[in-house]
Amino acid sequence: MANQKYDVIIIGSGAGGGTLARHLAPSGKNILLLERGDYLPREQDNWSPRAVNGAGKYQAKETWHDGDGKELYPHTNYWVGGNTKFYGAALFRLRREDFAELRHYGGNSPAWPISYEDLEPYYTKAEQLYQVHGTRGEDPTEPLTTALYPFPAVSHEPRIQQLSDDFARLGLKPLHTPLGVMLDEGDPSRSHCIRCNTCDGFPCLLHAKSDAEVLAVEPALAHPNLTLLTNAFVEGLETSASGWEVTGVIVRRGDVTERYLSDIVVVACGAINSAALLLRSASDRHPNGLANGSDMVGRHYMGHLNSVLMAISKCPNPTVFQKTLSFNDFYLGAPDWEYPLGHISFVGKLDGETLKAGAPALVPGFTLEMMAQHSIDFWLTSEDLPDPENRVTLDHRGNIVLSYRPNNEEGHRRLIAKLKDLMRQQSACAIHGHDCHQGLFARNLFADQRIPLAGVAHQNGTIRFGLDPRTSALDIHCKAHEIDNLYVVDGSFFPSSGAVNPALTIMANALRVGDHLLARLK
Repeated sequence: MANQKYDVIIIGSGAGGGTLARHLAPSGKNILLLERGDYLPREQDNWSPRAVNGAGKYQAKETWHDGDGKELYPHTNYWVGGNTKFYGAALFRLRREDFAELRHYGGNSPAWPISYEDLEPYYTKAEQLYQVHGTRGEDPTEPLTTALYPFPAVSHEPRIQQLSDDFARLGLKPLHTPLGVMLDEGDPSRSHCIRCNTCDGFPCLLHAKSDAEVLAVEPALAHPNLTLLTNAFVEGLETSASGWEVTGVIVRRGDVTERYLSDIVVVACGAINSAALLLRSASDRHPNGLANGSDMVGRHYMGHLNSVLMAISKCPNPTVFQKTLSFNDFYLGAPDWEYPLGHISFVGKLDGETLKAGAPALVPGFTLEMMAQHSIDFWLTSEDLPDPENRVTLDHRGNIVLSYRPNNEEGHRRLIAKLKDLMRQQSACAIHGHDCHQGLFARNLFADQRIPLAGVAHQNGTIRFGLDPRTSALDIHCKAHEIDNLYVVDGSFFPSSGAVNPALTIMANALRVGDHLLARLK
């Protein structure tokens, strides 16, 4: 297959690359999908907290460095389907306000070169493709939509329903988290999803999570014109003498180096690795890296300000599938704060083994296992702002350096304070009264690192799109300003991060860029 000419080569099979492959496959065009990893093995360890979280069995075995030169072991995953194999499948749209310039306490979040209305039809298609469950009209910040969710919301278990009722009593508007799971609560015996406690952060042994392998790559492979190569690491991209087009994709497979040719090349390696690929593809025509005449490639890395807070009570929390409740009442501000605070939802139910990886301070009288059994586990996200000094670079050996300093933190601190106040106002327990709630305890998976929780799970912003080639690397179609046949469709293109998981926006944008490519390929 080396030296064979393709119509399209896609590098990466996750939320961006896998979705694009699924969209282009029916066209009949000759498409090559390159994935540096393999298929994730289906085995009992898929559901083992000790293997997944304790030993990091499925994580990338590589070392990066932070901006101070300290070693960084990224929590990222190189498998067919990319990081969607392990994501929590919370599939939110960005708010309409996220596409405009938005004033924060720590500075301004820039406007996007497209509007929410431009992306809305593709959000709808992405929700259908990834089988999202949810209910329209619950979320006070939800933008206008042209369709209902394709599947009904995932119901709350009793303890989460009680919490939702308490939040509503306090004047909030709790909502069912939009989730990509293949669940049929009306017919549980035939449902692929069984509402297990190993969904968020785990691969699904049943293939019942809406990940990019199951719902994008595998359907794409049903078309004979699409070829998938696994264990195919792209070392670099070659360009023509003019530098105007990519002419070769250099791939290492084991001990063999191969060169592939294509009319169009799409990079979708994740915001960090895509930036690294363009930087290490420097040449005489592109001395600072491909598409980097503006010096924007690698800059403006964002990953959100994320916290996991455990609410500990004297009564146990028997919930199994916890990640069904969210609220966005403070997304754009609060009565006592005019700036955005962020989003509150849940992580999958924590367990003692997982807590060992980043233990909070022990509650008196509680072991880690007891804390896990008595906890409700919140996920809080606030927007971090694009800073050109938060960036991906390469060291002299070509290894990744991720320099990041958190910013815009006051809103996140206030979001945590809001949750603490709300938890103090929960309904009295029938057994322990108001003494049941023991407080909120931070859980930090990265105890000695100022990297957002889950490492680089929400990575975005390193190859931003825009109208001005001086301040962006990509145009509005996510084509490089400086290279005619090079596109990027992962989270790299984000000019700002918003405060919800970026996955659905990456998927929707891949479909949008896919329509542009189909028109170009005619």
